[in-house]
Amino acid sequence: MSRLQGKNVLITGASSGIGEACARHFAKAGSNLLLAARRKERLENLKQELEAQHPSIIVSTFELDVRSKAKVDAVVASMGHVDVLVNNAGLVIGLDKLEDITEEAMDTMLDTNVKGLVYVTQAVVPGMRARNSGHIINIGSVAGQQAYANGSIYCASKAAVASITRALMAETIDTAIRVSEINPGLVETEFSVIRFRGDKDKADSVYKGMEPLNGDDIAETVIFVAGRPVHVNIAEMLVFPTNQAAATNVYRKP
Repeated sequence: MSRLQGKNVLITGASSGIGEACARHFAKAGSNLLLAARRKERLENLKQELEAQHPSIIVSTFELDVRSKAKVDAVVASMGHVDVLVNNAGLVIGLDKLEDITEEAMDTMLDTNVKGLVYVTQAVVPGMRARNSGHIINIGSVAGQQAYANGSIYCASKAAVASITRALMAETIDTAIRVSEINPGLVETEFSVIRFRGDKDKADSVYKGMEPLNGDDIAETVIFVAGRPVHVNIAEMLVFPTNQAAATNVYRKP
């Protein structure tokens, strides 16, 4: 019997990529799903598919932009209790030098990747404290550990996620709440398409000559981390494709 069976799992950014893959893996483990994202239609399609495949679980969907604290608070309050939170919602816009980044792009990245993660966590943690149980899994990035040219604000946002994760771990040390961070390297999802503002050719070029990670690869690590015994906390995990050794150190076949 899976340790995750019957657990209520909230996943943000669940309509695609890593978030969608996490939903599929938690469903297979027997967890009930609380799926949140901006694209409600995608969530509804995913709900129908997963409930058909796994009749014993309950899947609930919530249209949510994590940048709005009021909406986050209202949506989380309507969910009931959350056993596992996967803070996955996040994005990157452009590959611009610092002096060229627009205010809009900067605000979108910081409001989503940092403030949005904080809002959802703030809404969930009090209930976990009251029950003295729960697990928060933040999806960070190697970019939060190793800054690179033309990624200053995105790297800063993921460095903030790393610091928030470590601080929260210290703040909950006297409880049974677990706090983890998973930091992927190159993962091929819609992430790069968004980064290049819909330019699929540019997005594909990021992975040229190598085999990147995919959403399932990261979802498997999330399931592993969430499924450890309650006295075990995988605090941090760095996950690369085989031909990557650092944020910008990638071997590509000629």
